[in-house]
Amino acid sequence: MSPVLRLNGITKRFGPLVANDNISLTLARGEVLALLGENGAGKSTLVSILFGHYVADEGDIEIDGQPLPPGNPRAALAAGVGMVHQHFTLADNLSVLDNVMMGTEPLWQPFTRRAAARARLADVAQRFGLQVDADARVGGLSVGERQRVEILKALYRGARILILDEPTAVLTPQESEALFDTLGQMVAQGLSIIFISHKLGEVLRVSHRVAVLRGGQLVAQAPAQGTTQAQLAQWMVGHAVAAPQRRPAQGVGNVVCELQGATTPAGQRDRLAGVSLALRAGEIVAVTGVSGNGQVALADVLCGVRALQSGSAKLAGQPLPASPALLVTRGVARVPEDRHAVGVVGDLPVWENAVSERLRTPAFSRWLGWHWVRRAAARAHARKVIEAFDVRGGGPLTAARSLSGGNMQKLILGRALLAPDGSTPRLIVAHQPTWGLDIGAVDYVQQQLVAARDAGAAVLLISDDLDEVLALGDRVAVMHAGELTDALPALEWTREEIGLAMAGVRGTP
Repeated sequence: MSPVLRLNGITKRFGPLVANDNISLTLARGEVLALLGENGAGKSTLVSILFGHYVADEGDIEIDGQPLPPGNPRAALAAGVGMVHQHFTLADNLSVLDNVMMGTEPLWQPFTRRAAARARLADVAQRFGLQVDADARVGGLSVGERQRVEILKALYRGARILILDEPTAVLTPQESEALFDTLGQMVAQGLSIIFISHKLGEVLRVSHRVAVLRGGQLVAQAPAQGTTQAQLAQWMVGHAVAAPQRRPAQGVGNVVCELQGATTPAGQRDRLAGVSLALRAGEIVAVTGVSGNGQVALADVLCGVRALQSGSAKLAGQPLPASPALLVTRGVARVPEDRHAVGVVGDLPVWENAVSERLRTPAFSRWLGWHWVRRAAARAHARKVIEAFDVRGGGPLTAARSLSGGNMQKLILGRALLAPDGSTPRLIVAHQPTWGLDIGAVDYVQQQLVAARDAGAAVLLISDDLDEVLALGDRVAVMHAGELTDALPALEWTREEIGLAMAGVRGTP
């Protein structure tokens, strides 16, 4: 069969950086092509060129043998290219039907054809097994249902080539299984899919063929059948990657931090509702759940960013104050969820970011009626962080925004874990510490958290990645609607039980 999509010699440069270097790919009708690569490998640039957001410097694209006009998203949509982004683009206050219809009718049309749109939506939903209430308000849907709406938006517009960007990142295991069943029905009806994911097990399960980018170049193509996760990982990073080995805690100590009936004010989208949790020295407690069910509030409370409405929070037996700066001096280290918006100040140099949370401590400043920054000491400490945590991409004077995602995360880890006096933090709150990182960076970050645990720190790991939760967590708890299950030994959970708890089914495991 002739390919439904053909990319011929695609090259894209951003100044001296070659993001895509002479990439040629084909996609057959009814095929799932997995597109893999580390952060910065060129995946996002390539699909952005396909969807018309970027214009290639060299090369061209054909759909069904016809050239696709470059830099024209409308032309891509008309040619049957649809994209479902990892972060949904839905209006929560509108119905499913309104979201699907949005942008499909001319602004100057004096009336809307809702009846015809409703019938078309019902037909598409039935054909592809994506049942959803057309009149339901999107804000009241589960994450899995919202993803169905995003897919329906693309199919309603006649998509024949569907790009899925990290489609299972915010789904429970059960919702992921339902998505895979849906993809099977789509492929059976001739839809072609480009599947982008960091989860190699899922890639091998759902795809027919795998293409791997590294450094902007296409370095490998292979049938999914017969390919192993180890081979994929080696193609992605350029060397063999050892599979993570579970290392249980050796000596669990006293309670470092404890929440009792912790509740944050009502009306907040992400809140705590009577959470109790004990974090002990020398132990990793992993908390998982569908994003938006209280994980942000939990991290904020433990880092002093948010105050409790009721209940208690104690650190080393003393009330935990809602003061981030004070908690840093008391041995609380944090790895925030959003490294770009919260973790670093992109315009400031690496050295200022490396000391930012301790800038007003005696190690880096003197009080002379104002805080006089000890720049030499601060820059010396930044060099220690760079060396100890292998931060690549520049020295202390480099702007933080120029670092890659993995190196930015290493900088944040170094700031959190390497105190000026060399002491180990009492408590580490790591929120999505490996989100969006490539295999090499993930392995490094996880090793650092385990090393901190073994050095006596109490570690709270908040993660949506069940593989990470089950590999690192000594105890595991699940959040749903602001409530937290008991934190039980990781080996007492199954993935299915975690998935049910993520969906709010109590009594598990």
